[in-house]
Amino acid sequence: METKKKAVLLGATGLVGRRVLERLLASPAYERVTVVSRRALPARDKLTQDKLTQDKLTQVVLDDLAAMDGEPFEGADDVFCALGTTIRQAGTQARFREVDYEYPVAAARLAAAAGAQRYVLVSSMGADPSSKIFYSRVKGETEAAVRASGVPMISIVRPSLLLGEREQFRLGERIGVWVARPLMFAFAGPLRKYRPIEADDVAAVMVRVAQMFLPGTHVYENDQLHRMAPNS
Repeated sequence: METKKKAVLLGATGLVGRRVLERLLASPAYERVTVVSRRALPARDKLTQDKLTQDKLTQVVLDDLAAMDGEPFEGADDVFCALGTTIRQAGTQARFREVDYEYPVAAARLAAAAGAQRYVLVSSMGADPSSKIFYSRVKGETEAAVRASGVPMISIVRPSLLLGEREQFRLGERIGVWVARPLMFAFAGPLRKYRPIEADDVAAVMVRVAQMFLPGTHVYENDQLHRMAPNS
């Protein structure tokens, strides 16, 4: 009989993370799912009210993710990181870097120390540690540090503009979605690789690749995410 796995998820309340959580809880591959976050899932959330979810889901709520230690990662097979913010939401570049670099890298190192086999990271299209754009540079630096963490298999997804409804309102992204949806037909030819993508499709690919074991680092660019998505 195949051994069921334990997953750890960071960023479960975000646009992609929420969809990853739903898929992990529905997947027969996982018998335990631990969410590490700064705030608990809402008490009225359908996930927290479902009896099967209650048996499968553990929430570790920390006032500050900088206090994260190895305990939630004990026995984990797969770790998913969907943490991310914007500079506007973070308020400062230092706070942005804390959320988008320090926490994901710390989680990767804790995952490696706990013996996790897979680490799946949501990054961004254009991530590059040598970029002159602060956002892209931090994303690239995060990828590089995660690669060096020691987890045997690392999967990095680099989506373009994410489509879907967020719990937290982000005006810039909302405008981008309003503009992008009617213009999807325009993303053809050389622009095809920039097509916006549904957050649920990104989540589906993340959970799918975690069922493989391909040692090393594997990067999934936006066009590949589209091809691998269940509804592509």
